[in-house]
Amino acid sequence: MNYKLMLRTLGRTLQLEAIFLVLPFLVTLFYREDPRPFLYTILLVALLGTGLTRLKSKPDFYSREGYAVVGLIWLVLGLFGALPFWFSGQFNNYVDCLFETVSGFTTTGASILTDIESLPRGILFWRSFSSWLGGMGVLIFTLAFLPKVGGRTQVLVQAESPGPVSSKLVPKTAQSSQILYLIYIALTVLEILCLRLAGMPLYDSAVTTFATVCTGGFSVMNNSIAAYGLPACEIIITVFMLLCSLNFALFFLVLTGRWKQALGSDELRFFLAAVAAAIAVIFWNVRPLYDTVGETLRIVCFQVATVVSTAGFSTANFALWPTLSQTVLVLLMFLGGCAGSTAGGLKSSRVLLMIRGGLRTLRRLSHPREVKVVKLDGKAVSEDTLNTVFVFFSLYCLVLAGATALVSLDGGSLTTSFTAALACLSNVGPGLDAVGPMGNFAGFSNLNKLVLTLSMLIGRLEIFPILILLHPSTWKRN
Repeated sequence: MNYKLMLRTLGRTLQLEAIFLVLPFLVTLFYREDPRPFLYTILLVALLGTGLTRLKSKPDFYSREGYAVVGLIWLVLGLFGALPFWFSGQFNNYVDCLFETVSGFTTTGASILTDIESLPRGILFWRSFSSWLGGMGVLIFTLAFLPKVGGRTQVLVQAESPGPVSSKLVPKTAQSSQILYLIYIALTVLEILCLRLAGMPLYDSAVTTFATVCTGGFSVMNNSIAAYGLPACEIIITVFMLLCSLNFALFFLVLTGRWKQALGSDELRFFLAAVAAAIAVIFWNVRPLYDTVGETLRIVCFQVATVVSTAGFSTANFALWPTLSQTVLVLLMFLGGCAGSTAGGLKSSRVLLMIRGGLRTLRRLSHPREVKVVKLDGKAVSEDTLNTVFVFFSLYCLVLAGATALVSLDGGSLTTSFTAALACLSNVGPGLDAVGPMGNFAGFSNLNKLVLTLSMLIGRLEIFPILILLHPSTWKRN
């Protein structure tokens, strides 16, 4: 293990976190709020990060170090990112601060806050901005704009990027990272402008956009997006949630004129078909609950988009919808968005590969001599990739079962315990029952808040980096 290079990479990321903290610090100054929570955190994080970057190390970075350091970095970012909340005195204890911060960085959107609107604007800005940073990936930003971290940087991208396969848009990792972030920033600016034109205040437009393009779902209003009463804004947010659920490589293909290749994506077609089917079923099921067809369609589209994108906004309390609609939404929590997007969940490409792999296995039972490969976008998928997909799903189910069992110790209903664990592991945010769109996670014990915090990290980093970080063999010499 190249510990010094790992610590140098950690130090570079902490320096970046200190730079990002300057923006909410300026927001506190603008609104004449107490800037000390951010000032203290910036000084502490900057000093520690600078000290770690001065370590001398060999430039050897391999898979074990790559996965371990990604897990370590995300854990440390949460620990230090929680300090402004703690220094502000607005939270009951540090565990609550850590839960809220990790929920932001992992774009989960689950919250322990019961009165969001009472918090200072600077604190709320950092809450939403942290989710924007975590959406595309902190390490990807580091490689894009501070590329000299040493080692095999593609290992870091592979460990942090969502999806069964990690591929570069262009030969150089740093340039691929820059392209991804420029697309991400462009979508952010575009949505801010659209929301502003639709009547939302500038500050609200910015923080809502941060939480939309990262599919994080943090709102600065107690009643989420429903509080604004602006149907045009709901439509805009719905569109951007779905856009940011798509593989960002598709945007690159469109921008470079390769429309046919983008539209021919198997994952894209599967994802859009799942969204359309969910909207049709839920629309039919909840139509009697609303006055007009237009209102029903707008609300249903918004809730389907917010769940499948794992954003977690709300305009209606879907915990009160009929059981069929709730079941469809829970299935969408499992599905999530596309690989290479900011969405959580299993990812559509994995689900599609599992379906095709399962069908191939069934066919082999009746045609044992037949040689058939599983394809995605017309290309054969390697057996190693397929095995990894099924291992990922198995580990996902085991982690979900373990988290549900631990959370149930608090005495809540099965629906609350299961959907709380699922919402955190899939980075969705709200679940059902006590943790529904109009509820929160404040009622859990500190132990289970830590369990759910770890679940959010495991889900955002797609299981392997955190499990590798926690596995004893990772730290052995041989």
